[in-house]
Amino acid sequence: MLKIGVLGAGHLGKIHIKCIKQIPEYELVGFFDTDPETAKKVSLEHGIKSYPDISSLINDVDVVDIVTPTISHFACASESLRKSKHVFIEKPIVATPAEANALMELAREASVKVQVGHVERFNPAFMAAQASIKNPMFIETHRLAQFNPRGTDVPVVLDLMVHDIDIVLSVVKSPIRKISASGVAIVSDTPDITNARIEFDNGCVANLTASRISLKNMRKSRFFQRDAYITVDFLDKKAEIVRMKDLLSEPEDPMAMVIDLGNGKGMKQIIFDKPVIEPVNAIMLELESFYKAIANNQTPPVTIEDGYNVLSVAYQILEKVNINAERL
Repeated sequence: MLKIGVLGAGHLGKIHIKCIKQIPEYELVGFFDTDPETAKKVSLEHGIKSYPDISSLINDVDVVDIVTPTISHFACASESLRKSKHVFIEKPIVATPAEANALMELAREASVKVQVGHVERFNPAFMAAQASIKNPMFIETHRLAQFNPRGTDVPVVLDLMVHDIDIVLSVVKSPIRKISASGVAIVSDTPDITNARIEFDNGCVANLTASRISLKNMRKSRFFQRDAYITVDFLDKKAEIVRMKDLLSEPEDPMAMVIDLGNGKGMKQIIFDKPVIEPVNAIMLELESFYKAIANNQTPPVTIEDGYNVLSVAYQILEKVNINAERL
């Protein structure tokens, strides 16, 4: 059993606390929050110790779960790593690529495990479709949210688009060749809607759109590849896989959907597959996966390097957005 402590008891921090209490491999030692009223309320509600400061909590645990605002991630994680504690850190990993680079060096020196909370990797719809996503050549993602003041202190790229950047980088195994982007600040001081185009050396193109001023919520990604089209609905937890199979003769099923390619190129049968998706708690799943990585000395599913790469791409997108805005 590993002793774990949570830094931050806001909206997401309370969810982490609830999940950790249900994972028998962890002993939840306590938590810390900067707001005394929040700390008192959470302590009473969950029956756990509220620590007076970050350092004392870090000293008492094996694992530090960082769910504080992004601006404080580096300070919390660096102190934890200097004390050789394993670190789970919510996305985005830190505030800047420079901080992420410094954190990677600290993690190497500490020889501990670090996992970044890119929770969509554990979305059951994505996990059901992941094995079918092979060498996609065009990806389209839409992550649209209704306006919520929470999170508007950072650009929508760091608030929402980072989820899809991580998914794209996890399935495209090729260096990035070019990034272009544009965005508009409408109700806040930073872009509220952004579109980015990522071109990879292998020819794959990813078109990402993120908005926090939409009339409805949407989290969909579409992956196009040779003889297959995969759609993943991260919000409704659904996936559909459409495959095309070469036919040498007429199919046995008279109701089968067949297309004739013409000019003697043969026929293809269209096969629709909707994987059965078991309901899971993605946050609990990622926290359990981190325990297994520590206990079995394995590489975490979402590494500190993954977190750095996502942040690096996000900042390149922000740079392009700012350049385009200056031209207006």
